[in-house]
Amino acid sequence: MKLKILAFGIVKDIFGASKKEIETEKSLSVKELKIVLEEEFPDLKKLKSYFVALDEEYAEDDQMVNSAQEIAIIPPVSGG
Repeated sequence: MKLKILAFGIVKDIFGASKKEIETEKSLSVKELKIVLEEEFPDLKKLKSYFVALDEEYAEDDQMVNSAQEIAIIPPVSGG
């Protein structure tokens, strides 16, 4: 299964691009996706936190990811 992932904020710098594709042989939960991404991009672990959004909604770690979904990695946001 091929997953297309959008990156925002500092995650774009970590990925070196605004989009990334990963290939997986099995379905992944959001938590498993984070593990795969952190193995390929160890600097993700340096972030205090980051979120995964599926189809423009924040996802919980136990949700399953599929290739038809829009997947986005969103770093913490601050503002004032």
